[in-house]
Amino acid sequence: MNAAALAGKTIAVLATDGFEQVELTQPVEALRAAGAAVEIVSPKAGEIQGFKHHDKADKTAVDKVLGDVSADDYDGLVLPGGVINPDALRLEDQAIAFIRGFTDRNKPVAAICHGPWTLINAEAVKGRRMTSWPSLEADLRNAGADWVDEEVVVDQGLVTSRKPDDLPAFCARMIEEFAEGRHAG
Repeated sequence: MNAAALAGKTIAVLATDGFEQVELTQPVEALRAAGAAVEIVSPKAGEIQGFKHHDKADKTAVDKVLGDVSADDYDGLVLPGGVINPDALRLEDQAIAFIRGFTDRNKPVAAICHGPWTLINAEAVKGRRMTSWPSLEADLRNAGADWVDEEVVVDQGLVTSRKPDDLPAFCARMIEEFAEGRHAG
């Protein structure tokens, strides 16, 4: 990937305690390697707790508190998984409004594993072809998504993947979509 592919772009990573460590760190590394500025956005200041499956992993510093930012500040959004993280974010009105700010403006969004859960609450999955961790299949279908079991799925700027093993494909397609920018609605 061209080290300047995302030069001048700022990407938000929305997460809170309980994110799957590698699903945050690998996309952040890939985005920075492609030239993007990346900010970890969370409902709380300080640090958020990562997990490696069911075990606590490293903490990650929060760059911006959710209440201090808007989708207008960013060119794209990453939604890492982990079971706890998206489940908690779904209950945060500000988080859902932040996500909706991207989807309403047709800005690219990349969500992996359980990350697409939040897109249901943001009413951003109806008619979209996407994937996720298998346990979300029924939820996404019930919300109107065309769920498929594939390594990475792209639908007009929405990039989704199933699990950490899919990260290489997820990161590559995420960078492509973020480089393209806004998509037709």
